[in-house]
Amino acid sequence: MSAIRVVMADDSPLAREVLRDILTRDGDIKIVGEATNGQEAVEMARRLSPQLITMDLTMPIMDGLSAIEEIMHTKGVPIVVISDRSDAQTAYRALEVGALEVLPKPGLDDEDAQRLLARVRLLAGVSVITRLRRRAPATPALAPARPAAVPMCPTASRGFQRVVAIACSTGGPQALARLLSKLPKEFPAPILIAQHISPGFIEGMATWLGSLCTLPVSVAQSSERLLPGHIYLCPPDSQINVTAQHRLQLSPGPAQALYHPSCDAMLHSVASVYGADSIGVILTGMGRDGVSGMRAIQLAGGTTLAQDEASSVIYGMNQEAINAGVVQQVLGLDEIPTRLLRDVRFTPSPWRAPQ
Repeated sequence: MSAIRVVMADDSPLAREVLRDILTRDGDIKIVGEATNGQEAVEMARRLSPQLITMDLTMPIMDGLSAIEEIMHTKGVPIVVISDRSDAQTAYRALEVGALEVLPKPGLDDEDAQRLLARVRLLAGVSVITRLRRRAPATPALAPARPAAVPMCPTASRGFQRVVAIACSTGGPQALARLLSKLPKEFPAPILIAQHISPGFIEGMATWLGSLCTLPVSVAQSSERLLPGHIYLCPPDSQINVTAQHRLQLSPGPAQALYHPSCDAMLHSVASVYGADSIGVILTGMGRDGVSGMRAIQLAGGTTLAQDEASSVIYGMNQEAINAGVVQQVLGLDEIPTRLLRDVRFTPSPWRAPQ
């Protein structure tokens, strides 16, 4: 089997040396080019036909964000952003223009190295599309509306009837951006999200997602009360649980845990508190995290949905859940918002708010 052809783009010789040592240690990855600025990266992408590019964001002449746009406008190549945590918000903008994943710059720690190697091997085989220039960003097509009235029952005291819990990993941020941007600001249910992510990037992701959708997005805080129409992201170093008082509870994730944060922990907690009012959604990602939690929601009488293969960057977590028989319906990514609106009993109003 031939080696994976990789181009590295980083203006730091030391950063390139560390990255080179990690990527070439097992002999199945070959560095075919090293760019010191974005312009060189664009030229190497065209000339060397790499199977993957690692891209720094802060470089002279042409920065990484501009380079990603140019590469994806000419000939699409899988791109992994290798970024300092201080650039987290910019790094997520890179996902908008075509990058597949954001990872922190690796140190000499073997765990970091193995994580990077696994991502490169996985993403080098992902098919990406060349993007049209100056494409207008998608905007929600839904008119302002108001939620259907919730009948007086035990759910009325908590201020919402159903709870949405979303599990995702590789390709998740792009999927979340498309899904959440199509939900109206009157969405009547809280949304909890467990997205596998490296420490130091969750705040940048929250800011980025918040700029793309009408619902408020924040990193979950302990003792915070769940509110309808709010999106809560689980911190990578914590497990998120919901209490019977409808408050969030964060606890340290197990040191030996394979995935950070744990999708299963969040889904199990939602199932135990909300039962048949739970809606579990499992999106693109690698591994099996989320399968057990989706089963818990199914057994509690809740709703379980999965993203289909065609719209997934990585058909892994969702495929595992589907194969395990714990998914009630498989949907394309753009079909999920409509299904959620139906399941939370959202009724569009025929009137529009005054301008």
